[in-house]
Amino acid sequence: MKITITKDQIITGLQSVQNVVSTRTTLPILSNVLIHADKGRVEFTATDLDVTVACSVEAKVEKSGSTTVPVKKLFGIVRELNGEIEIETDEKNVTSIRSGGSFFKIHGLAADEFPPLPKFKDDKKVSLTQETIRAMLKKTSFAVSTDESRYVLNGIFISLKDGKMTFVATDGRRLALVDEEVELSENSTGEFIVPAKAVNELSRLLQPTGNVEIKFGENQASFSLKDDKGFSVLLITKLIEGNYPNYKQVIPGEAKERIPISREELLSALRRAEIMTSEKANSVKMSFGKNTLAITANSPEVGEARETMAVNYKGKEMAIAFNPRYLIDPLAALAEDEVFIELIDELSPGVLKINGSFLYVVMPMRLS
Repeated sequence: MKITITKDQIITGLQSVQNVVSTRTTLPILSNVLIHADKGRVEFTATDLDVTVACSVEAKVEKSGSTTVPVKKLFGIVRELNGEIEIETDEKNVTSIRSGGSFFKIHGLAADEFPPLPKFKDDKKVSLTQETIRAMLKKTSFAVSTDESRYVLNGIFISLKDGKMTFVATDGRRLALVDEEVELSENSTGEFIVPAKAVNELSRLLQPTGNVEIKFGENQASFSLKDDKGFSVLLITKLIEGNYPNYKQVIPGEAKERIPISREELLSALRRAEIMTSEKANSVKMSFGKNTLAITANSPEVGEARETMAVNYKGKEMAIAFNPRYLIDPLAALAEDEVFIELIDELSPGVLKINGSFLYVVMPMRLS
């Protein structure tokens, strides 16, 4: 293999894939990046066997071929170089790197030792814009559970049916849901759970323009990203096995009160109130009175905070307490100016909505 590539292109390729490489791996090949050069493009692929990322960039390919080299070493070298970089690999998988007056040799491993990529059927797929998927992930990923004993909750549940794509995340104390209308063929309906690591990588890789093609099989899914600038990335992930709980059961019925509130104002007030909470007393009380909302935080060892804001509220006086973080997260992920809080009573879950497809359910805390 022999290629000439610009610093920008190789940095883009390596930055896209190197995050998934584990520093503590017993298999040497998993510390390496697979480099495949052919027809004016170079593809870099890295994997930890759960998540695989491949990124294709432009390069001048003098001799096509493949090899693998330690990704952290390669990235460390090219980051410090300037100008065009010439990369050449011999039959013993020793890779030479030249740029200006700099010269390096890295020992690699044969490309056929690298784990092969799984194949997906062409019928189980759906296509959306990258911007749409990015917004859907932003509105749900914060609610993914980190409790490993409930492993089915350690990811985002994706459902494709009835002309809709639905993302759901919950940790048992709160639930975020968002859906979008999509064109689905008969074969492309289904549901699966994408693990948190893949969700984080995908959120990092998504671009403001271009499309995503999602394919899924029994236990793996792939996300193929392409934008207008010729940037192309493929993310493949193992899926979480198991049955996702029936999330529809926790969505409360008819609300007694629906209160429109300025998102920015509420977010700022909650952030200030959160400063005065502690590990033992980590709740804020929201007291609704005629056209006012009072937010109070009180912890014996820290002190107290009180915020008041004007709201359009005409119902009977009501107080409900929440963990402030569980309201700050969704409010920070949204972009709308106005949100709606729906309440039944002091002990029922609260619901946060917008004028659009987003629903957030949060369990209240006991009022002390």
